[in-house]
Amino acid sequence: MKIHLKKGQRVWFTSDSHYNHGNICTATSKWDDKSKTRNFESLQKMNDELVECINSQVGKDDYLFHLGDFAFGGPEFVEEFRRRVKCKNVHLILGNHDWRFNKNEGNINRFFNSIHEYLFLTVFDADDIKHRFVLCHYPIASWNGMCHGVIHLHGHLHLPPNLRLHETQAMDVGVDGNDYYPISMEEVLELMQDRNPCKHLVLPQNW
Repeated sequence: MKIHLKKGQRVWFTSDSHYNHGNICTATSKWDDKSKTRNFESLQKMNDELVECINSQVGKDDYLFHLGDFAFGGPEFVEEFRRRVKCKNVHLILGNHDWRFNKNEGNINRFFNSIHEYLFLTVFDADDIKHRFVLCHYPIASWNGMCHGVIHLHGHLHLPPNLRLHETQAMDVGVDGNDYYPISMEEVLELMQDRNPCKHLVLPQNW
């Protein structure tokens, strides 16, 4: 996919919102181990925070790429979350919990500008400078163009802020590592400046 940004238009990335997922919210979780749950006093509070964090950053005409595990609880919650997000240009890369999109259950696919299992994204900014990304829900060890400036963004691991960046030009853009906010393309590019582009991705141990 290629996109050309107009002046003032921006690109954002996020993943693993898990909107309406009761078990990932501390207040409603039935998991025995709650160490990796989100500390919200109610599921509604978590849902509201996810929406507010997107809408406070992402403009209506910006591009938002969501890298999977969008919402839980049925197609009505996919629709609810999507309708609450003000951005018009939302593209989804499917995660392991997004099986409803494969069946287009409840005709939910219509709420997204595009849906992919994997996406090679080229962005031309307002100055016509090219930036390239490989987007996948899952972290991959090697990808097309990795030694030539192509950045790999993923989700799935729910890594905390101190582990979200890999030694190579790759990172976990999930909400758990970014205080529930999406991350801008500009911030991604800045974070990748000192990373070794040709070092294969190595996942954190015991996470």
